[in-house]
Amino acid sequence: MTYPIYVFGNPVLRQTAKEIDKTFPDLDKFIADMFETMYNSDGLGLAAPQVGKSIRLIVIDGEPMAKEHPEMKDFKKVFINAKVIERTGDKVLMGEGCLSLPGLHEEVERESTVKLEYYDENWEHHEDIFTGYKARVVMHEYDHLEGILFTDKLSPLRRRLIKGKLTDISKGKFDAEYRTVLPHSR
Repeated sequence: MTYPIYVFGNPVLRQTAKEIDKTFPDLDKFIADMFETMYNSDGLGLAAPQVGKSIRLIVIDGEPMAKEHPEMKDFKKVFINAKVIERTGDKVLMGEGCLSLPGLHEEVERESTVKLEYYDENWEHHEDIFTGYKARVVMHEYDHLEGILFTDKLSPLRRRLIKGKLTDISKGKFDAEYRTVLPHSR
């Protein structure tokens, strides 16, 4: 099942997502549906709040970026109840986009390394360090669990300059090749 993507202005994107446990109903199916939704939306990662579920679940498949970023080859992961332990390294400025902000791309500064604690889809506990582009993708998706969008990381001036674009997104004035949920449409 492919879920619609919740776009800017939807309150679920600003909530701190809740942890889940092994009793979460139909978790395997939900994870599969998240991957299907991400693939059908041409995404690289997807956090549960982006499909309207305020739970701490992220899926990532880096394969589409493997040509430009070879470290992304075979980087397909599920993160449940993720917690950032540490962000380190030089801050790097790089372009980012987001399925919840269709058509918007901005330069975002992020640390080059992140240490993350999480469970995988088999409820095995992990504590891993991600660097480079992997770290960027993980941190971008992790921010969704904290109610943070990449636009929050822009300078106040840049945020003012894109305010009109954000308003347009919240009103449905954008092109996307995937189904979306506008604020106040449910």
